[in-house]
Amino acid sequence: MTSKITFVIGGCRSGKSRHALKLAESRQKTPRIYVATCRPEDDEMRRRVAAHQSERGDRWITEEVPIRLGQALSDLRQTAGIVLVDCLTLWVSNLMMASSAPDAVAGATGELVSALGPEGCPVVVVSNEVGAGIVPENRLARRYRDAVGFVNQKVAACADHVVLMVAGIPVAVKGNAGP
Repeated sequence: MTSKITFVIGGCRSGKSRHALKLAESRQKTPRIYVATCRPEDDEMRRRVAAHQSERGDRWITEEVPIRLGQALSDLRQTAGIVLVDCLTLWVSNLMMASSAPDAVAGATGELVSALGPEGCPVVVVSNEVGAGIVPENRLARRYRDAVGFVNQKVAACADHVVLMVAGIPVAVKGNAGP
């Protein structure tokens, strides 16, 4: 991976996190910082988090950042060798649960895009593709889908590489798909 910003996007269970980890670990720089946006609030999610932690092993330092992602990235990129953010969809959910202000996601996204600027170490960002399904039947789900779509568009626009994961296969959308 020779780019500064790589965006890995795909559907549920498409292999996004595994591919992002592989891309990030192809960089030999340390320290490797894993930015977790998940708030595990039930047993099933705690098991998923534990599985991800086990896969990373002690090769990574984990920072839990459920809300202030832009600020955290600005700070971490100054000292890390590489940062992996997993994932934007949970981050958007956290933002929406924390604030009902209509501009909360847009403001936080602006901070995130600024933090993904040219200064600092490389970053790999993971998100779910939410635009390929049906239109949700309820207002909150539509608002969430629209917010994630907005964030994905902003991050893809500033990324050097965008990789769409399809059934475990990386497909280059912008730049190349990695190692």
